Amino acid sequence: MRRFFNTAGPCRPDMHYMLPPERRIPEVRELIDRAQYFVVHAPRQVGKTTCLATLAATLTAEGRYAALLASCEAAQPAGGDIQWGVDAIVSSIDRRAQLLPPDLRPPGLDESTGVHPGSRLNRHLSSWAQQCPHPVVLFLDEIDALQNETLISVLRQLRDGYQDRPSMFPQSVALIGLRDVRDYKVRVRTDRDSLGTSSPFNVKVRSLTIADFTATEVAELLGQHTAQTGQRFTEEAMARVFELTRGQPWLVNALAAELVDKQVPDRTVAILPEHVEAAREVLIERRDTHLDSLVERLREERVRRIV
Repeated sequence: MRRFFNTAGPCRPDMHYMLPPERRIPEVRELIDRAQYFVVHAPRQVGKTTCLATLAATLTAEGRYAALLASCEAAQPAGGDIQWGVDAIVSSIDRRAQLLPPDLRPPGLDESTGVHPGSRLNRHLSSWAQQCPHPVVLFLDEIDALQNETLISVLRQLRDGYQDRPSMFPQSVALIGLRDVRDYKVRVRTDRDSLGTSSPFNVKVRSLTIADFTATEVAELLGQHTAQTGQRFTEEAMARVFELTRGQPWLVNALAAELVDKQVPDRTVAILPEHVEAAREVLIERRDTHLDSLVERLREERVRRIV
């Protein structure tokens, strides 16, 4: 299958042009090997899910860990309903775990035992870690989806199991979202400066972010299209793509997709700066969901103060 520039969801190396994900988060392996918990935060469409999903698959394939990326997104409607929220997260972990070899998957919980929602996630992860032949590594994506007491409960259950790692709890856990852990208060109590006197996730050692592409990386990504199709981007066109996007991954891909799919579909024609300008105007007029989200962020009071 011919690869293409991806503008929707995580990238797949067999389908999409993409840069090596692990290069963008080089510190993560050391944190995992040290059995540490951490946060990965960055704006939308930077590549968080792609990077961590790829890393999880790589770690598992290497045979040292049972690594998994699960999402908290299904728990968003729960609000403060801890049982609904925690059940949704456990279900997400079990569903995604079907990607793992059978002997590395978590065991099912016996619902007849009546496990309290305030300890269900902890118990499920503990059972998994005790049964699994390799240390468990868990990446929890979309942690921002959780609100109110559901968020507090999940963070406290992870903190409670931290001291039992790696034999009775995941060796390493990463929370992935838009915000650093210190900003989770906006999802719980907007009138307070913190989540309380005892932070529910004070076991995290690092807060990492994922940077935008450099000019060299933009050229590398566009070069993959040239290598596959023969269609060339002039140096001036590549420089203009970087200038307009500053390497923001979704913008780079959206601009490139408009260029090669719509503006210049003839692969024998080189892409010039004027083509880039035309593609820019199309994106502005189209105002895709991600651009709309960016505009909405500009309306936030704390962003407006900086602007």
